[in-house]
Amino acid sequence: MSPIKVLIIDDSALVRKLLTDVLSSDPQIEVVGSAPDPLIAVRKIQNLAPDVITLDIEMPRMDGLTFLEKLMKSTPMPVVMFSSLTEKGAEATLKALSLGAVDFVTKPRVKLTESMEELKANILSRVKAAATSKPRKAITPPLTVPPRYGMDEVLAARRMPPARDGEKVLVIGASTGGTVAIEQILNKLPKDSPPTLIVQHMPPIFTRSFAQRVNGLTAMEVSEACDNDPLKRGSVLIAPGGQHMIVNRGSTGYYVTIKDGPPVNRHKPSVDVLFRSAANTLGANAIGVILTGMGDDGARGLKELKDSGAVTVAQDEETCVVFGMPKVAIELGGVDKVLPLGSIPAFVMGLARSE
Repeated sequence: MSPIKVLIIDDSALVRKLLTDVLSSDPQIEVVGSAPDPLIAVRKIQNLAPDVITLDIEMPRMDGLTFLEKLMKSTPMPVVMFSSLTEKGAEATLKALSLGAVDFVTKPRVKLTESMEELKANILSRVKAAATSKPRKAITPPLTVPPRYGMDEVLAARRMPPARDGEKVLVIGASTGGTVAIEQILNKLPKDSPPTLIVQHMPPIFTRSFAQRVNGLTAMEVSEACDNDPLKRGSVLIAPGGQHMIVNRGSTGYYVTIKDGPPVNRHKPSVDVLFRSAANTLGANAIGVILTGMGDDGARGLKELKDSGAVTVAQDEETCVVFGMPKVAIELGGVDKVLPLGSIPAFVMGLARSE
């Protein structure tokens, strides 16, 4: 019996090496190749004719879900998702399975080398099972499409005069590729940086662990936001998955409200909701930054921020994993400055220190 031919698609060289070692340890499996992104993978699929593919979600040039959708339409084959975003019940997992993936394995939250035995048994069994499955095309979506809600469903546009103290507040929105971009920004910000609020599109089960991990990479104090958390210099609040985050002002200063409600632009938390609240409450005291991501969430809110007097920044196309959200924001006229990712921290601090 011929071994199962597997192609590994993951942007991390460490993950590609570890998966190769794990899969190659079984004589019934042959790793025929690996690819750091879907565009390279296309050529290898044609040349190597794998029986099974393992596929990450967050990758450069094209995200895994977009690639999966294209693959299952053109060349259906067994795909096992292998990502930190694929966990039972997570939105990305359900999306991948609906697009035609056979199964999924969650990357361990601790270092991969510390979970090798569990990972080995898991990935080997699922790859073998996938090899016996019948490839299928993506499930045809129902004719009824869920309504797309806008910001007004969660928060009305009501401008209030900004506080007289003029302290800057940094508000950041990101989606696909944003976790790495956020880390790179925060680890360059000093301990006395302005209060920072972040919406990163993530399911509820991931935002807290993401905040905890980033907290160890920066001089600032990073945490998942809770209702009524105050904004403090040197602190970063990340919106909890499944909830919107709104900045308000009380008698003692700025604070955040964590609010339920419909997904805005099909996202909860929504970047648009955070940005509108910042436009309403902070005005010229805000600095708005929109980073890499699919879709257009945050683009309209950034325009409102700019119109309220805030300085607004978009990550440039070259350094974006997906030039979606920043592109729409630029097209809507909501961006003052387009910068590569590495230049954003210094620019932001320049604004904060000139107040």
